[in-house]
Amino acid sequence: MSTTIRMSRAGTKKRPYYRVVVTNSRSPRDSKFIEKIGTYNPLLEATDPKRFTIDEERAKYWLSVGAELSDRVHIFFNKAGLVKTKPAFKPVRGSKKDKGEAAAA
Repeated sequence: MSTTIRMSRAGTKKRPYYRVVVTNSRSPRDSKFIEKIGTYNPLLEATDPKRFTIDEERAKYWLSVGAELSDRVHIFFNKAGLVKTKPAFKPVRGSKKDKGEAAAA
C-alpha cells in the first residue's frame, strides 16, 4: 500500500480548515485516513505559529517508511525544515488576465 501525506478539508463553507493526514494514495480527499499528523488554517496570518502545525516526530517516521508528499504539503515541510528537496512544481501567482493572455498566445 502506498501512502501519501496530504491535506484533508474540514471546516464550513467559506471557512476552510485542513488536517494534514497520512492516507492511502488511492482514497478520496476527505475519506478515511491512517493518522492525523498536523493542521493548516489558511485564515490565520502568515506569521501566526498556529497557521501550520505538525507533529515532526510522526512526520519523520512516515517519510522514513516511504510516504510521499503532496505538492502543497511538500512546500510546508520544506519551510518547516523537514525536507531539503524542492517541490516538483513551482506555484504560479498571477491574475486571471495573465492566464488568458498566455492561453491566447
